[in-house]
Amino acid sequence: MDTIFAISSGAPPAAIAVLRISGTHAFGAVQHLAGELPASRHAALRTLRDGAGEVLDHALLLCFPGPRSATGEDLAELHLHGGRAVVRAVEAALGALPGLRAAEAGEFTRRALLNGRLDLSEAEGLGDLLSAETEGQRRAAIRSAGGAVRRQAEDWTMRLLGIAARIEAELDHGDEDDVAGADPLPDLRAAAAALGSDIGAVAARPPVERLRDGLRVVLGGPPNAGKSTLFNALAEREAAIVSPIAGTTRDRIEVPVVRAGLAWLLIDTAGLADDTNDPVEAIGVARAREALAEADLLLWLGDDPPPPHACALWVHARADAEGRALARDGQISVSVREGRGLEALWNRMSEVAASLLPPPDLVALNARQRSWCVAAADALARASLLDDPLLFAEELRAARRALDAITGRAGVEDVLDALFGKFCIGK
Repeated sequence: MDTIFAISSGAPPAAIAVLRISGTHAFGAVQHLAGELPASRHAALRTLRDGAGEVLDHALLLCFPGPRSATGEDLAELHLHGGRAVVRAVEAALGALPGLRAAEAGEFTRRALLNGRLDLSEAEGLGDLLSAETEGQRRAAIRSAGGAVRRQAEDWTMRLLGIAARIEAELDHGDEDDVAGADPLPDLRAAAAALGSDIGAVAARPPVERLRDGLRVVLGGPPNAGKSTLFNALAEREAAIVSPIAGTTRDRIEVPVVRAGLAWLLIDTAGLADDTNDPVEAIGVARAREALAEADLLLWLGDDPPPPHACALWVHARADAEGRALARDGQISVSVREGRGLEALWNRMSEVAASLLPPPDLVALNARQRSWCVAAADALARASLLDDPLLFAEELRAARRALDAITGRAGVEDVLDALFGKFCIGK
């Protein structure tokens, strides 16, 4: 396998540029540039020279022998001066050595995964941490990168193995006189049902994608209800055209917003006209209905109560307009013109968000992990209904394969390229 190198700190220019080299030729490469190697895990100042003896830089050098390194391989770090020319010169000198090449996106982390330094759930958490923009995203990513998902999956696996060991022993030795006794299957079926229920409960928690992508907040209502005016006020910029002409908004408009440490995706929609002869407006109305169906939170600006929705807030918009001063029970009164009610609306939205986002102190799963949890829970639910020990054992094996897939022990090769393709080169 090639030895790889890349800058793992921020893009130059910077005060310092940390260049990592990982692989079997890592120590030989830095020895070629720097001469004598320092003691393992001790920093030493070295003068770097190219093959012609020309000085490239004065840098700190650290060596981390595998397998106790970030990648599980021999790994060296060069802490260079962070100018672009310095970095290019050192990279060129490394690239000229046999067996060395520039790393691909996420290749360092991929090698760490392949060498057992972290599992797939931890790698996914690291990817989320690199892209985290809010405090909630950072905290969830830290837990996942620190092994919270792995530990939960391992706990389930140990419980599953205990059930599997008992049924396998029954299959192999149940007819022998010294082990014969009461039928263990009823108790094992109950244990499988309990484990499946526990796994299903975690899978049913709000997904981590809501932290990462933002809660989808859709503003809906009839034409001229004030949706675009409120949308601009919440976004704090003129993102949508505002006009007294009904049907001005023809398509959905999306604006990401970060407020109070949470990510929101605000979506303005066309007015829900009952009848229209305008084919373009009809398309806008259809898309508005789709957006309402996909919304995590619906802000309904109609005078009539909101349509059926899992999570909706009824907004009394344009409260400053003549004849609209009084809100009905359950409405949140808002006047954008007077700047009244916006803070109260945000507060209500934040309160609702607490029930829609992953709990801050519990494991949060992404879509891939959740799908495997559901598969494991379903297999255990099927097992709990079976009277045949052979079929019961087979469903346990299916549940075990699903749990192994969460941490990357099985069946995940197809997701690695997509995952690591999102990483920066130095990761």
